[in-house]
Amino acid sequence: MGSWRFKGQATDGRVYDELVYDELAVGIARLTLDEPAAGVGQQSIESSACLVDGIVGGAMDSRAAHICVAAALVSAAVGYQLWRLLSRPASSSTEEAIADGVTGLIGNTPLLRIRSLSEATGCEVLAKAEFLNPGGSSKDRIALYLIERAEARGQLRPHASDCIFEGTSGSTGISLAMVARARGYLCHIVMPSDQAIEKSQLLERHGATVERVAPCSIVDRNNFVNVARRRAREYCAGGRQGYFVDQFENPLNAEAHYRTTGPEILRQTHGRVSAFVHGSGTGGTIAGVTHYLKPRVPNIKCYLADPQGSGLANKVNHNVLFADAEREGTRRRQQVDTLVEGVGLNRLTRNFARLVGPKCILDGAISVSDADAVAMSRWLMANDGLFVGSSGAINCVAALNVARALGPGHTVVTILADSGQRHLTKFWNDDAMAALGHPVVAPESLDAFKQVL
Repeated sequence: MGSWRFKGQATDGRVYDELVYDELAVGIARLTLDEPAAGVGQQSIESSACLVDGIVGGAMDSRAAHICVAAALVSAAVGYQLWRLLSRPASSSTEEAIADGVTGLIGNTPLLRIRSLSEATGCEVLAKAEFLNPGGSSKDRIALYLIERAEARGQLRPHASDCIFEGTSGSTGISLAMVARARGYLCHIVMPSDQAIEKSQLLERHGATVERVAPCSIVDRNNFVNVARRRAREYCAGGRQGYFVDQFENPLNAEAHYRTTGPEILRQTHGRVSAFVHGSGTGGTIAGVTHYLKPRVPNIKCYLADPQGSGLANKVNHNVLFADAEREGTRRRQQVDTLVEGVGLNRLTRNFARLVGPKCILDGAISVSDADAVAMSRWLMANDGLFVGSSGAINCVAALNVARALGPGHTVVTILADSGQRHLTKFWNDDAMAALGHPVVAPESLDAFKQVL
């Protein structure tokens, strides 16, 4: 008798699109045994029964009666097949694949609506929940991607005492240590000694060797990045194989986000995104996502969120790499003068340079003070239950600015790179923040955040 196609949506939200072939005899037999789910296929079954009753009790010629009976049976079969299709467990059609180890959990993070910021602005302010990656941050993406590329080039060999080296403020190191352990490598991380101590503790729990060095300029041979590079060379000189990740200058960093984070945002928003906002440490995330979205989303705006003491905002807005905190006699720290970890620089990395030269493709930059970053983190916890890290707080202050500037009805996307769990002894230490003069109680309203765009 051929086949029918059912296509539509069930009451539980499941989408169905399925060919149902002729199982008329089986279907009719089962209709006498199985009770259909309420409302599903019931109308077809009841109307068929009434039609049959009418034929049997009425005065029709033999040919017409046979045609009507056949039509009734077909209607009954179709009704049964529809009931069977919609009453099956949802898992039979939407069952998810089992992840292949911890690295199989990396990426495809949810996009969440930040309710308080959305309701205050009339925009949809959305954030990629990168803290839900297995290593706890967006850096899981580049860790896996760079290691896989190194393996493909023969630079890393599993279970052969090969060692991964990197200079990092913490999160990239944790992700590298996790992936290294999962894939059979050693890991040596060099980080500035002024970063939150819990990051070092997490690295050690992941089996990494941790070397903390004094913060200093990138031109100093004892800068954490330069020390990591030197340790890799020393390891190789001993006849072993070491791989220096070089996340700040390695273009594969941005490529990882171009191939994963950008496509996910486009898919999750169905292409309806007005602006993307993000900070820059290595520059990989903002470069990769911006380069992916700009050609695919007409009129999208991409903005840099930059902490105080960083010169990147001035580079974007005025093409001059300079920060007020760098003026003679005003600097308190040897690197960027901010309590925010992981973002902000006073040099152009190879990844970030792809955004600003020869022509800047960013639409602007928002400088965010430490005080506003702390206040936003407390606001999000009090009003949304979101426990964000310092870079996520910077991003949300900037996203609020962009949403206000665009006006109601727009969609602004940002990223929550990690959670506050990695910032307990510094950014989320109320005593330490109060000693610096920063607010530790959530502001009463979002009016506390000045509009700068």
